[in-house]
Amino acid sequence: SPLCVQLDDHTMTTPKVQCILMLDADGNRIAAKFFNPEMEAQAQREFEKNVFAKTSRTNARNEAEIILFDNVVTVYRFTNDVHVFVSGGQEENELILATVLTALVEALTTLLRGQVEKRTLMDNLDMVLLLLDEVVDGGMILETDVPTLVSRVTMRGADGDVPLSEQTLSQAVGSFREQFLRSLRQ
Repeated sequence: SPLCVQLDDHTMTTPKVQCILMLDADGNRIAAKFFNPEMEAQAQREFEKNVFAKTSRTNARNEAEIILFDNVVTVYRFTNDVHVFVSGGQEENELILATVLTALVEALTTLLRGQVEKRTLMDNLDMVLLLLDEVVDGGMILETDVPTLVSRVTMRGADGDVPLSEQTLSQAVGSFREQFLRSLRQ
């Protein structure tokens, strides 16, 4: 069943994420997902600039920090030269947003083997964007369990094998190369 939060005796609501941002140490976009279709590209860039300006001087290295501005709750965390932000409306529960943030950072750390930095994210941008899609879709939180997220992004089952029909082109080429080299050694 979907996660719902009771606001009062009669109202139930599903938590929503307005955006997920990954910015570098200079405030430049590495990856971003905005879930408000009415927010134009210029407004998105302005929001990125403002959230970076409000948070860049803080020390959010070990755990999530929270800020409220412009009627938006934003939780954020810095990892090396990457700043990760998860934002929701002012009525959203910051603990739920922090759970999404923690899941993102921990899944990135696992997927990138502890190398969560701008260059590694840019080199693995396809995996980063797939992770964002697995965590949140259309603003609705889909998954926050790190092992499940890692499994889905790497498209591996419990046995670790990836069916050929589900491999990306780079995975298929790598698999072919491994099989070819194995056949040469025999």
